[in-house]
Amino acid sequence: MSLHRSSLALASALFALGTIGGAHADTLLIDRVKQERAHSVPARGLSMAQVERQYGAPMSKLNPAGGDSRWHPTINRWVYSDYTVYFERDRVIDAVVNRATPDEIGPKGTPQNR
Repeated sequence: MSLHRSSLALASALFALGTIGGAHADTLLIDRVKQERAHSVPARGLSMAQVERQYGAPMSKLNPAGGDSRWHPTINRWVYSDYTVYFERDRVIDAVVNRATPDEIGPKGTPQNR
């Protein structure tokens, strides 16, 4: 019986180590992507005026959403060629890289060089 418990404890420990190792690798990739994005998209907290000054006018400004109560603030979306900026009231809350269109996707699902 103790051999069974030891085996079970060893298996659990190995599984935990494997899971931690995988999470660590994912975290590093996420950190790298955030670092790359930090240089190319508006940072959280910038005002609309600051974004327009630093990044120019957006291709389009989508209709605002929300704003019907203080619990649902107005969300504005500005679309640029490579990303969309989301504002809560007049401050950036996120910037998301736009997906490639089907004609920009090459064979095997890889983006084509522009």
